[in-house]
This record gives sequence, C-alpha cells and structure tokens, in this order.
Amino acid sequence: MSSPYVEIRGLKKSFGLKPVLRGLDLTVEAGERAALLGPNGAGKTTLLRILAALTKPNGGRVSIAGRDIVEDAQQIRSLVGFVAHQPCLYDELTALENLLFFARMYAVRNGRERALALLSRVGLERRAGERAGTFSRGQAQRLSLARALLHSPRLLLLDEPDTALDEEGNALLETLLDEHRSQGGTLIFTTHRLERAMALSDSILMLHNGRVVYRRPTHELGAESVRQVYQEVLR
Repeated sequence: MSSPYVEIRGLKKSFGLKPVLRGLDLTVEAGERAALLGPNGAGKTTLLRILAALTKPNGGRVSIAGRDIVEDAQQIRSLVGFVAHQPCLYDELTALENLLFFARMYAVRNGRERALALLSRVGLERRAGERAGTFSRGQAQRLSLARALLHSPRLLLLDEPDTALDEEGNALLETLLDEHRSQGGTLIFTTHRLERAMALSDSILMLHNGRVVYRRPTHELGAESVRQVYQEVLR
C-alpha cells in the first residue's frame, strides 16, 4: 500500500509563547483535494506555510512525497506551488519579469515560453509589460496563480485563492484546478466560503485550536450540514 502524498504527525508550531499548531495529525492522498475550514487563528495559514517549507515546525514530522519537510526543504519547494493570502510578487517588476524571475529560481525549462503561456492562460497577456504594482487585487491574484503553476508543481497550496476574484476569475480558478487534478496534482486550500469548499474539494477538514477536529468526504455532505457542523464543532 502506497504512503499518503502528504503525511503529518504530531505537528507543533509556536510563535514566542503562543502555540498555533498543537500536535496536528493529517494525511492527504495523491490527487486528493482537501478544503481547510476554521476560524481566524486556527492555524490554517501556518500549516500551509510549513507545507510550503517556508516556516519551520517546532515539533512533529511532516513529509511530502516521502521527503522530510526540514531535511529536504529545497526538494519540497520544487514540488509545491503556493498562493498566499497576500500576493508574493515584486511590485517594481512587470508581470512577465515576475514570472521570469521565478522561472529562473525553479530552473524551469523554456521559462519565457512557459511564462507567456501562463500569462495568456490567466488573461493577463496584454498586461505582460506592466508593473505588478499597478495591478488590481484580482489581477495580482491571477498573476499569483500563474506564478504558483509555473514549475508544474505536484502539490498546490492555496490560502483563500478566490480573494478579490470576479465571476470570470472564479471560473478560471476552477478550470485551472481541474486541469491540475487531471494531471495527477494534489490540492490543499483554505476558504471562508462553504460553497467554494464544497465545489472544489474531495474532503472537508476543520481546524480548531491548532488541531484537525473534523474530517469527512465532501460527497457525504451538503452545504447546510457543513455549516451546522462548523457551528457546532468550532463554537
């Protein structure tokens, strides 16, 4: 039997004296799409940053594709595409320059061709030569999605990916995630919108006080039942 693509055991993380993750356990299978729900401060963003090898845990063990998150951090980063709640872009660089910078960082073959194709894919080809700092929040989010997909990651980590996206942008997001899944990709994302969680996930997870306190396959649930459980479990 193969191991889970993401495996977390006893994960702990504190900032100063404040514990954020308190012995969290979680497994996500290859190709699975997991929605993380929970109130502000539950540890969702911290968990994603640890999985992206951007924040070191204080305890426990985390592996992605069998690689340890601490010992193999550089290899992990090549497997992961991360869209943070705030766009991680260089405002003074153009949209194309941003993607070319990250293409070099990830040693993407045919980086310019790949960057131009993704700009077209997210509807920003006409703004390729404009500085990212001039973009609206929704346009910056589209560019962040292109950046996250640039190196064809096996695992996508999205922190409220629909932030500031309009109806067209949300449709694009769903299409990109469907394409990622069809290529065998795995997804973990956070959202405060239950309907979005239901539409994009295979499993619903709820975090509270730094632990996973609830998990069910999405197909077994309805939006109203998720809302009721959310209120009961997290109150």
